[in-house]
Amino acid sequence: MKTRLQVVSPGVLRREKILRIQVLRKVFRVGDAYLNVLEDIDFSVEKGELICILGRSGCGKSTLLKILAGFVPPTAGHVFLRGEPVVRPGPDRGVVFQEDALFPWLTVEENIAFGLRRHGWSRKQRDEEVNRYLSMVGLSEFRDYLPREISGGMKQRVALARVLILQPQVLLMDEPFAALDAQTREEMQRLMLSLWERLSHTILFVTHDVTEAVTLADRILLMGKDPGRIREDIPVDLPRPREKDSEAFVRFYRRLMEGLRG
Repeated sequence: MKTRLQVVSPGVLRREKILRIQVLRKVFRVGDAYLNVLEDIDFSVEKGELICILGRSGCGKSTLLKILAGFVPPTAGHVFLRGEPVVRPGPDRGVVFQEDALFPWLTVEENIAFGLRRHGWSRKQRDEEVNRYLSMVGLSEFRDYLPREISGGMKQRVALARVLILQPQVLLMDEPFAALDAQTREEMQRLMLSLWERLSHTILFVTHDVTEAVTLADRILLMGKDPGRIREDIPVDLPRPREKDSEAFVRFYRRLMEGLRG
């Protein structure tokens, strides 16, 4: 008997659950008191999804991302990546912070290549891959510059390329564009979306900016505070590219603003 080959569409592949967060709780000790920062955080992430975690300052967004990265242990609950428990940092999760955290004594090229050296790539392989990522983030002409010689937006391009070149399964981004001016921030959002569409990474993106969340996300996890909880899990069904002055965008924006105030 002949076996029929089943053709699987990209949409079916997209439904693979890559990350599972189960009943997560985080309590910090502050002197003689205890501060409950996160409570009952429970959600799954599909492969290739771009999820924005949206909430006001102090709701535990960054703490949640640190737990997912393995930097901070949860007080209770579990995080699983492809079924394996997350207990420490690892190369399967790349992190981009608000501050670029580049090595100031290394050039743009050397910063991007840094992780590849630790993974035993040959010089030729490193050069080819670094050239590819320099081109993708639009910094080929700045390869020999030091971080102090480039703009804030360029530094974040280097930081993004340095993480993406290691091909993590999940990209964790903690308000990476918050310190940039409005124009540069929009440029970085467009760049990130183009890289996501090209490389199909799974992204969790922390932000307190409603416009940014609506611009970027497939889904938005809307968080409340005291303690931090996921109040709503909202799919964003707006077509891309998203026009900020469109009626649908404005309507979605207003809905989220009401959710933040509630």
